Amino acid sequence: MTTAVIVDAIRSPMAKGKKAKDGKPGGALSTVHPVDLLADLLGQIFARNDVDPASVDDVFAGCVSQVGEQSAGVGRMAWLGAGLPESVPSVVINRACGSSQQAADFAAQTIAAGVNDIVVACGVESMSRIPMFSSRIGQDPFGAAIATRYAPGLIAQGVSAELVAARAKITRDELDEYSARSHHRAHAADFTREIAPVAALDAAGERVVVDADETVRPSTSVEGLATLKPSFYDADLAARFPEITWQVTPGNSSQITDGASAILIMSEQRAAELGLRARARFHSFAVAAADPITMLTGPIPATEKVLARSGLTLDEIDHYEVNEAFASVPLAWQRHFDADPAKLNPRGGAIALGHPLGASGGRLLTTMLHALEDTGARYGLQTMCEAGGMSNATIIERL
Repeated sequence: MTTAVIVDAIRSPMAKGKKAKDGKPGGALSTVHPVDLLADLLGQIFARNDVDPASVDDVFAGCVSQVGEQSAGVGRMAWLGAGLPESVPSVVINRACGSSQQAADFAAQTIAAGVNDIVVACGVESMSRIPMFSSRIGQDPFGAAIATRYAPGLIAQGVSAELVAARAKITRDELDEYSARSHHRAHAADFTREIAPVAALDAAGERVVVDADETVRPSTSVEGLATLKPSFYDADLAARFPEITWQVTPGNSSQITDGASAILIMSEQRAAELGLRARARFHSFAVAAADPITMLTGPIPATEKVLARSGLTLDEIDHYEVNEAFASVPLAWQRHFDADPAKLNPRGGAIALGHPLGASGGRLLTTMLHALEDTGARYGLQTMCEAGGMSNATIIERL
């Protein structure tokens, strides 16, 4: 098969996913339409690389809440909004939290299959402007068959996070210690190379450039996190799941965030012909699923599957990105594999940086690529839990 390589990968700063209210300012990117946010990144990735954008075969865009301002084929609209050639098509992908990781995987797989030569994988989510579950308001997204099979019903992801913690025997102290470490690691990391500054408006309506994450709290402490109350306690669910001890709080969960990511992918041969440096190659891919009640354990079978396909052992992987939807997810993954905690999200994760749903997969891939380059490491593994119990896993090799 043709080798698919990453030529460039960038992301926006991670901004708090809240709108201005009651005289309080919103997140740094809350004034930016999601199409404009993604368009900014798409324009920048071509400004950084000597590639004719008309030569791009397709644009794969991840986005979860495809309603309102994100409803018109956000990848296509962002491409056009960036002033890029009208001849290039786009498709929007929703594999829940893994949408832009799946976008990158699909993009690379079309190259490996010989269908495309140059593609862009990207993602965006403006959670300040399009709140999570906007597409479900007043609707039943499950239907009678699901209600019957999983009676008395599916549960919220936060409750699933509680189940994961209970069944993996993870304590509240461990959740909070991990979460504080995420902030400390993100604060210590240098994200300068991977962040693409984005134009926005401040509270006064003046144009500003946002060039740094606003979600990281370096003063976060275990003691401070311990004061937060559980977010998902429900008396009926407590009776249904007596093993849950109700430990999941806002402090050990991912932050609601606005953000975007963009990755330029091409065949190794085309990169060489254009005189571009291939920074990493896509090594192996897998998708898997677990039960939709526990839901967030999908990264475990996905990791087992991708390792079997790759011929690598986990010890041979230098960097693990396991999305921090909730602290119990990477901790359960780590416990299952007895993985080295120093390799697990070494630059922090979504607890510190936030989780802009459709953009997160690209954000993780971008961070992992830059970390491999900065440390001289070779292999990186990325995996994400996704709604319904699904998960993607991807291994890249730095070149």
